[in-house]
Parts: sequence; structure tokens; C-alpha cells
Amino acid sequence: MFDVPESRRPRCIAIANQKGGVGKTTTAINLGAALAAEGQKVLVIDLDPQGNASTGLGIDPDQRNYTTYDLLIEGMELREIILPTGVDNLWIAPSTTDLSSADVELVSNENRVFLLKDALSLAAVGGFDIILMDCPPSLNLLTVNAMVAADAVLVPLQSEFFALEGLSQLMLTIREVRQSANPALRIEGVVLTMFDVRNNLCRQVEEDARENLGNLVYETRIPRNVRLSEAPSYAMPILQYDPTSKGSEAYRDLAREVLDRQLQQA
Repeated sequence: MFDVPESRRPRCIAIANQKGGVGKTTTAINLGAALAAEGQKVLVIDLDPQGNASTGLGIDPDQRNYTTYDLLIEGMELREIILPTGVDNLWIAPSTTDLSSADVELVSNENRVFLLKDALSLAAVGGFDIILMDCPPSLNLLTVNAMVAADAVLVPLQSEFFALEGLSQLMLTIREVRQSANPALRIEGVVLTMFDVRNNLCRQVEEDARENLGNLVYETRIPRNVRLSEAPSYAMPILQYDPTSKGSEAYRDLAREVLDRQLQQA
């Protein structure tokens, strides 16, 4: 299924921000579903020990016989852990709390930052168009593995007072990964999340972000939306839970913008 010519190598995007609660997992789930709705074959790799992306895509804990822990620590092949979701064209490599010990278990492994890159061999991922990696809310070994394996980093940026200040450490980490392990790594884009157009602070954060980051900031803004918050409790992406909601429309728009940028870079 996944063995195709090298010209079909998928684009790998790490969704990262060391701050928690900024919409990383929400973006991984819903951008993945929206890209799948656009006809892309998408794999979400859950690298967060909390496993929320796995839960949000309908994978119960008792279904997670093999996970990204087995991929990175036990050396299992990616095809052995991938599971289908309830969304056409969308698969997931699930996670469990076992992954929380990865930093400790890998500290003596000289190849520790390249484990995910090595696991994403063409034979394993060739059938996909896009891979989204949901990173944990820290700049730990799991996040570095994602950046080393990725073509680009997508940064969810919450529309709050300290948003841009928190971005500086992430940018520094990206720079260090470029210098040491992945010179081709680039910033895919910054997406404003939990945005409320009626809120002056949100508008100020947007203005500051666009002034400092320019075209890196997506035109699409992800709104603060009740239906978007409810969807994970039903183990569904917003496109399934409420396809006409503002949250669903926003992630569809973001998916199209991601694909448009990909075409421009080709």
C-alpha cells in the first residue's frame, strides 16, 4: 500500500509549540481531516504521551496495541502501528503514556534524534501525501525527532498576550536543528488559534504577529468556537461533528492554504 516511487514522497509537517493549550492537537486532528477531505492521503503521527490526537480521532486505548513508543524505542516498523480512523483518507500512528519515558530511555542512544526520520522510510510512508506530527508541549527529544524528520514546522499561536514571547525559544530550537541535523527544515507557517474578532487583544496579537512574521502567518484564523471544543469529547474531528460550524470552515480554509503554499513551493 505504501510502496511508491520516490517522486511521491509525502510532505512531513511537525505541528509544534512548547506552550500547552495553544491548539496543537486540535490542529493536527482537524487539519488532517480537512486535508483528507481535499483528497490528500494523510497520516497523523501522535508524539504526545497524552495521546489526545489518538483519542480525538476515535482510537480507544485498548486498540493501541502498538504505538509510537514501539516505533521509537522498540524499533517496530511504521506499517505495524498505523491504524485507520473513521475519516476517509486519514490514518494515525497512535500514542500512549508509555512515550513519556522516551527521553530517559533514549539518552544513551547516539542516534536518538534521527529515530523518527529513519522510521519514515519511503517503503513505510510512500502511500501518503502529507504526514502531520503532533508534538508534545515541550522542546524535548520527541519534538526534536519530529523536527529532524520534518520538511517544515507549523506553529499554532494562541491569540494571547505572551504569544510572541513564547515563540522565540521555538525559533531558536528550529535554528539549532537546522544547524545540526536538518538543514532543509523551514517554517511552514504560523496559524492564529482561539481567535475572537471581537476581542481587542486578539486583534493586537494578530497585528503584532503579521508585523513581525509577515507572510509566515496564515490568512486563516482558527476561531474560538464551542463546537470545535466539543468535538474531541465525541472522538470526531470538527468536519464530522459539525461540518457547517465556523471551526470546520476555518480548518477547511487552512487546509486549502497549506496546499496552495505547497504548490507555490514546488
